[in-house]
Amino acid sequence: MISKLDKTVNFHQQALGLRAARQELLASNVANADTPNFKAKDIDFSSVLKEKLATTTSAATLSTTSPMHIGGNKGNGISSNILYRIPQQPSADGNTVDMDSERTHFADNSVKYDASLTFISRQFRGLLSAIQER
Repeated sequence: MISKLDKTVNFHQQALGLRAARQELLASNVANADTPNFKAKDIDFSSVLKEKLATTTSAATLSTTSPMHIGGNKGNGISSNILYRIPQQPSADGNTVDMDSERTHFADNSVKYDASLTFISRQFRGLLSAIQER
């Protein structure tokens, strides 16, 4: 039971982290819509999530040779998975941001982020109701 809960919580934790990182990328695209030669960026969410879930279940840890070593900071873990968008209609200044597309991706990602929060909160609410005496 606990391993099933841990697996579910880990999935939603990874998904929420990736959704937040993707939201930052999309916000950066919108903020740079008028910047010459700016290339719009995004990630392939499903492949990055699969990759993150595979690495977290294998329990990969850093080995240190001294207690003075500092643990590595992976950041949001998407920097190696960033893709550049191919513009549907190139602009004269080299900018590849399409505001309509960015708004759509931004709203879609926001809705899916909220859905993940709802799923995980309902899971914990159900667990709490099972634990409480009635």
